[in-house]
Amino acid sequence: MKPVFHILILLPLLLGAGCGDSEAASASRAWVWDLPETVPPPRVPEDNPMSEAKVELGRFLFYDTKLSGNQTQSCGSCHQQAVAFTDRLAQAEGSTGEEHPRSSMSVANAGYAASLTWANPAVVRLEDQALVPMFGTDPVELGLEGMEDELLRRLRDDERYPEMFAEAFPKALDPISLDSITKAIAAFQRALLSFDSRYDRWNEGDETALTASEQRGMALFFGGSTAAGATDALECFHCHGGFLLSQSVDHDGNEFNQQTFFNNGLYNLDEDGSYPEGNEGLFDITNDPADKGKFKPPSLRNIAVTAPYMHDGSIATLEEVVEHYARGGRLLESGDGKENPNKSSFIKGFFINEQEKADLIAFLHALTDNKLLTDPAFSDPFAE
Repeated sequence: MKPVFHILILLPLLLGAGCGDSEAASASRAWVWDLPETVPPPRVPEDNPMSEAKVELGRFLFYDTKLSGNQTQSCGSCHQQAVAFTDRLAQAEGSTGEEHPRSSMSVANAGYAASLTWANPAVVRLEDQALVPMFGTDPVELGLEGMEDELLRRLRDDERYPEMFAEAFPKALDPISLDSITKAIAAFQRALLSFDSRYDRWNEGDETALTASEQRGMALFFGGSTAAGATDALECFHCHGGFLLSQSVDHDGNEFNQQTFFNNGLYNLDEDGSYPEGNEGLFDITNDPADKGKFKPPSLRNIAVTAPYMHDGSIATLEEVVEHYARGGRLLESGDGKENPNKSSFIKGFFINEQEKADLIAFLHALTDNKLLTDPAFSDPFAE
C-alpha cells in the first residue's frame, strides 16, 4: 500500500474533530473570483469557503519553513512563483535531502485539477493533498511525521499567527489546528489563478496579442494542417485542450469524472512497456499492467518557464519535447518508447518542418502569464 493511502486513512485522526468550519465567507471580506468569461470558478468544498483572510493566512503558511520538520523548507521551496510554482529541478528534493522520483508539478490553477499528483486518482482535494508533503515518508518531503504537536506549538508561539487564524476561522474553538492549516493552504492554492497570458488576451478579442508565428503555432496545436497537408497531425489538444490546456480538469458545476492518465511513450524498458521501477505511474497504484507509464497530462499554461519536462524531468527543452512527440515515442538504449504497448493512440508521430516547429514553440511561449510570476498577492511574505 502506498504511503498516500496511509495518510488518507489516518486523515480523521490527524484532523481530529475539525474547526467547525461552517462559517460563511463573510468571516472576512468576501472572496471574488477574477476570471475570464470563458473560465468557470473552481470547485470549493462546502466546509472550506473562500475568504480573503483565509487566503492570506494560506500564503504565509505556504512560504513558512516552520512547516518542515527541520525548518529548512516550505511548500514554496518546491513551488516557486518565478517559475510558475515549480522548482527548476528534474526531480524534487525534500527537506532532508532525499531526491524524489518525480518533478514538482506546478500548483498554478491547482483548484481545477481533477487529480492532484502525477498518477494517483485518490488524491482529489487540496485539503487532503497538503498532508502528503507534510507527513509522507516515501519520499520525505517536509518531514513532519510524528510532529503534529510541535507544528502547532511553533505556530501558536509565532506572534502573527494567533490573530490571523482567528480572523480566518472565527467560529473555531481552537483556530490553530491541523484542519485549519490544510484548509488555509488549500484556499491559497485555489487563489493561484493563471489566465492572463497573451493567448488569453487573444481569446478575449485582442487581435494584436499574438504574433503571426504564434497564431500559426496555435492553429497547429489545435488541429490545423501542416505544410505537408496533414490535418490534425499533432494531436496536442486531445490531451491538452480546454481552458486549462489539460484534459484532467474539474470545476464548479462539473458532474463528470474527468481524471485522465496517458502513456506518452517516454520509456519501454521491456516488451511489456515498463517504466523505471517505482516510477511507473498509475501502475504503482493499480498494479494493472495496462497502466504502466500512465501519468496525468499537466496543464501547458506557463510551460515555457517550467523546464525540465515530463514527470521525471528527463526532457530538458521544449524543442526536445516536440521532437519526442514528432517521433511518436522516445528512443533510448534501454528501449524504444514508440513501441510501448500502453502508449496512447494520440501519440502516433507526425512531420512538421523547421518553421512549423518554431511556430509551435512560439505559441507555447505565448501561454506564459507574467502577472502570475510577479503578483505580490502570491509572493513570499517573509522575503518582503
